[in-house]
Amino acid sequence: MNFLAHIYLSGNNKKITIGNFIADGIKGKKHQNYSKNIQIGILLHRAIDSYTDAHPVFRKSTKRLHKRYSHFSGVIVDILYDHFLAKNWLQYSSIPLEDYVEDFYLNLQEHINILPPRVLRMMPYLINDNWLLSYASIEGITKVLEGMNRRTNNKGKINNAVLELEEYYTEFESEFELFFNDIITFSNDKLKELSS
Repeated sequence: MNFLAHIYLSGNNKKITIGNFIADGIKGKKHQNYSKNIQIGILLHRAIDSYTDAHPVFRKSTKRLHKRYSHFSGVIVDILYDHFLAKNWLQYSSIPLEDYVEDFYLNLQEHINILPPRVLRMMPYLINDNWLLSYASIEGITKVLEGMNRRTNNKGKINNAVLELEEYYTEFESEFELFFNDIITFSNDKLKELSS
């Protein structure tokens, strides 16, 4: 899952949300250097990623892209699923996406002293270009894919995946809905387990 979904699946605890958001930058047992709720967020993130990669519906979405994008397919589907979450946000939250995203950016700034270097480097772009809100439009997703393509030195031609998004829009959206109902249940259960 990509940023917006990970944040959403963290629940209402701000520290768990931060832990989930920074998890990719915390390797191995380094999560143990953080406070309990940050650790829970990091472990939740890892559990979500494992669950996602093995989920048959997610795999169906990646299979559609695999021939053209190979091992980048999973990353692309993460981004496409964030698009459908942002686009259909009010089905999942009573808080408008603009307010939700603004609150998250404030939360990030409040925890700036514990953010890993990777997140600190990304943060100005994330906030100034309002990535999380931009996911709701195809134009926003196009920019995200173009940015990822630059960071991977054009190896996977990831930016072209917007063509598949447009061609198989209905299929991707229905797969997202099936998958997201499952991941919400999984994340809620995992959060209870990690918090107990």
